[in-house]
Amino acid sequence: MSSNATALNFDQQLAAMDLVQRFEFIANSVKNTTFTTSLGKEDQLITHVIASGSHNISIAAINTGRLFPQTIALIETTQQKYKIDIAEYHPDEVETKQYADSFGLNGFYESIEARHECCRVRKLEPLDKILKNTDGWITGLRREQSNNRAHVPFCEWSEKYQVFKFNPLADLPTEAMDGFIAEHDVPINPLHFKGFPSIGCEPCTRAIKPGEDERAGRWWWENDNSRECGLHQSRSI
Repeated sequence: MSSNATALNFDQQLAAMDLVQRFEFIANSVKNTTFTTSLGKEDQLITHVIASGSHNISIAAINTGRLFPQTIALIETTQQKYKIDIAEYHPDEVETKQYADSFGLNGFYESIEARHECCRVRKLEPLDKILKNTDGWITGLRREQSNNRAHVPFCEWSEKYQVFKFNPLADLPTEAMDGFIAEHDVPINPLHFKGFPSIGCEPCTRAIKPGEDERAGRWWWENDNSRECGLHQSRSI
């Protein structure tokens, strides 16, 4: 069976499972699986499920060097609460300097090309390192997050990274997510209480306005409604 066919089979099986069963299935179906957390609500929920079970799933975070102080503090809070290790990956210092020399430290405001390059240096290159020796990749993508993610599957084959990409929260409604977090006392970023449902790098994230979708505060100065950093830009990755 091809990797794409296997991913489709996984997707169909995961669709019929509850949340806990999905993580058990992933852990038992793929040998080396890594969950990449951005410390958002979805990812904190996933961390809780992983840490509460006997799942052999590693957890990694990309520290871009431009994160909110509240996000940095949440890494340590989460490690202490769940008695786990979250491996931090950082962008290459030479590349970040080259970017600043070419575009300016905040050059991403000036053009989409400059913004994409910043995301490549600070996010995509560290992700390459995380997934280099991984067979399975877990993310916190949900269909309700934005129109661009409305059809995200439970599993797909990533040609780019040559891994099975799992999205176990794909169909989880926001209300159910918030209820789970409250019930299990899952630690979350205090910025969520200040109008930041989606939190990325500090210069690239603002609070959303009433009626906007969850990710409207990310790269808000761009007009492209499908804007992404590249980690989850399309189903083809």
